[in-house]
Amino acid sequence: MNTLNRKPLPGTQLDYFDTRAAVNAISPDAYDKLPYTSRVLAENLVRRCDPATLDDCLKQIIERKRELDFPWFPARVVCHDILGQTALVDLAGLRDAIADKGGDPSQINPVVPTQLIVDHSLAVEHAGFEKDAFEKNRAIEDRRNEDRFHFINWTKTAFKNIDVIPPGNGIMHQINLERMSPVVQARDGVAFPDTLVGTDSHTPMVDALGVIAVGVGGLEAESVMLGRASYMRLPDIIGVELTGKPQAGITSTDIVLALTEFLRNEKVVSSYLEFFGDGVPHLSLGDRATISNMTPEFGATAAMFYIDQQTIDYLKLTGREDEQVRLVENYAKEAGLWADSLENAEYERVLKFDLSTVVRNIAGPSNPHNRVATTDLAARGISGKVEDVPGQMPDGACIIAAITSCTNTSNPRNMIAAGLIARNANQLGLTRKPWVKSSLAPGSKAVKLYLEEANLLPELEKLGFGVVAFACTSCNGMSGALDPKIKQEIVERELYTTAVLSGNRNFDGRIHPHADQAFLASPPLVVAYAIAGTIRFDIEKDVLGTDSNSNPVTLKDIWPSDEEIDAVIAESVKPEQFRQVYNPMFDISVDYGEQNNPLYDWRPQTTYIRRPPYWEGALAGERTMKGMRPLAVLGDNITTDHLSPSNAIQASSAAGEYLAKMGLPEEDFNSYATHRGDHLTAQRATFANPKLLNEMVQENGQVKQGSLARIEPEGKVTRMWEAIETYMNRNQPLIIVAGADYGQGSSRDWAAKGVRLAGVEVIVAEGFERIHRTNLIGMGVLPLEFKAGETRQTYHIDGTETFDVIGERTPGATLTLIINRANGDSVEVPVTCRLDTAEEVSIYEAGGVLQRFAQDFLESAAS
Repeated sequence: MNTLNRKPLPGTQLDYFDTRAAVNAISPDAYDKLPYTSRVLAENLVRRCDPATLDDCLKQIIERKRELDFPWFPARVVCHDILGQTALVDLAGLRDAIADKGGDPSQINPVVPTQLIVDHSLAVEHAGFEKDAFEKNRAIEDRRNEDRFHFINWTKTAFKNIDVIPPGNGIMHQINLERMSPVVQARDGVAFPDTLVGTDSHTPMVDALGVIAVGVGGLEAESVMLGRASYMRLPDIIGVELTGKPQAGITSTDIVLALTEFLRNEKVVSSYLEFFGDGVPHLSLGDRATISNMTPEFGATAAMFYIDQQTIDYLKLTGREDEQVRLVENYAKEAGLWADSLENAEYERVLKFDLSTVVRNIAGPSNPHNRVATTDLAARGISGKVEDVPGQMPDGACIIAAITSCTNTSNPRNMIAAGLIARNANQLGLTRKPWVKSSLAPGSKAVKLYLEEANLLPELEKLGFGVVAFACTSCNGMSGALDPKIKQEIVERELYTTAVLSGNRNFDGRIHPHADQAFLASPPLVVAYAIAGTIRFDIEKDVLGTDSNSNPVTLKDIWPSDEEIDAVIAESVKPEQFRQVYNPMFDISVDYGEQNNPLYDWRPQTTYIRRPPYWEGALAGERTMKGMRPLAVLGDNITTDHLSPSNAIQASSAAGEYLAKMGLPEEDFNSYATHRGDHLTAQRATFANPKLLNEMVQENGQVKQGSLARIEPEGKVTRMWEAIETYMNRNQPLIIVAGADYGQGSSRDWAAKGVRLAGVEVIVAEGFERIHRTNLIGMGVLPLEFKAGETRQTYHIDGTETFDVIGERTPGATLTLIINRANGDSVEVPVTCRLDTAEEVSIYEAGGVLQRFAQDFLESAAS
């Protein structure tokens, strides 16, 4: 830590780093023009950067230059159990590799404080209308994940600097918002802004508190954990001016779905957004958190709000200590991070959005930015006439209705509104349709406490929305099995079925294997759709049922007023509820015991945790980038769900067949996500999504949907896994050719690990999602980008070709992709090397993040 610009923080016993003085010393009065993000990044440099390079790094920020990399040292790493566990499996494997080379494995520990929350492992096998659903689901979770949880428990004492929040306690982003983030850190006598990276693309949720929080892949998180700087260039920082006031009856979900559509259209990919304007005070902190949570759906990296009185009020509401709340306000005002201090902030680009224009919305099908006003359902072909046949499910049947996800359950207004609509429906005699699997899975136990305080939990339970979990559940594809009779009817009648959830993603095949499409909606609308029972229902106009006097009941008859929602919140949501939940949760005292073996005793008969293979076999060999054959030729918008799905494993899949051979009963196959600590299971998920469209596999001139590939040069069409196995046995280097926005979606490191283990050396696409590109580099896969205006179709790539890559791999260099056609012709194509920084080149050349660290560690130990 530097001592330059270190000063006492008035009113405290702490020091702080006077970033304003450091910036203004380079360029007078420049600090007042800096956006919020730039101020926080500059503070990080002033406090942590090498003094010899500090001025040059600060100039990049002050002058809005983007030519040079500068280091960023996040204060924390936050992980959920899927990527967090696989990251720790990688570190345990790294310890083995260090020990094999004669190094001291006990020295491999996270340097940066790391928090792991187990929230991605519970499936809703027991729905919200079942008695004791929470306890039953938790018991199944523990049984299915015994190997995983054994490993996670070992990490508590085997590694220094790791805190673990066990299963059944909530979702990482909501816990981060409600307790883990102090907003302002105080360490070693110094106050500074809280910053973090998290192993989930929705990590920016805590941006609502003014905390820079970036979603990264597990591999990048591992690098930060181990103390390496996260190198970056000044991002595009876009101001989003919010004007107006939301209309009556409009939820934060309606606002965020409208913003998602708007910002996607405005092309904010990889940008940092900063929300300001006279509309912001009309948004509660919960509203802001809903917006920030959806950052990856905008395509952005961060979605920041300034620190203001709403921030302070929220910290008090959620039970933060008085001293910490005072520190946040004091530091923010002194350091220029308080809203009033940013009135002169200048943005290179400003977008305007009028909150008063937002109407009631849902999003779907298939994408979060497919917004549909509920008044336009019929015009958009979503609602329509439904033939009511007694004893049969209707077309568009809503088989999943889930109040789930930190996106919306973190907002008391949304949850109270859901409880009130349930109460009103019950009073009028409305009921959930019997084929709807309903569930309530809040991201925090505090939600249950305030719903009980308001006497609204029994109302939700009566409609089938009892608490099934405090975890991600349906939002993460963990919707659990359907009633066998319902499943049978869907299959036999080939029904079009849907899911409605208060989550953040609705990609095809994600929410449930038998839900053809999914729609995002606010929690109160989820309740309404459970009553309607089908997406074909015009939710604004159609009759939900009749009251005791045979009067028709529509949505407006049960929708609560804003005044009633606010009154219930004022009376029922209390700081002591959050203290009751979080004080014992974070009263953690764990001894790092010398008696614990620093090396994990890998269990041989497991499908969950296995020693990683990253220092062995093909992965330890040189990447030739010669004679590569395409594993797949793909279109636009390939998501990480296509690359490595997270939902339930079907018996007919390659992974399912493998698990059956390993002796697992089908009911305990669990999800793809939970098996990512075992590469033998996880690699069988590569391109296992049944909705995949591989252009190499066509039938009657149309691309055939499914997890399919074509083995070349034979031209044999097979399941994807059989093709991968064949190429692995041949030691055949592979390439993937794709369109725009390759790798969008969740920050899933196995989307990169899977293709690398298959033998993929290069991916050439029209563009990459930020997190996935860094994950590819972290696994030693080279991302290349077609030049603007050029695509796979420009060069008539059909998968019969082989490919070579030549040229020096430096940041942004133009390399040559040689396409060798089956007829002997060849074409040389200029492509851009998407190794964007010198650090990325260093990681790639070593073979990946772990290999880079191992080499550096052993060299340091030897010197």
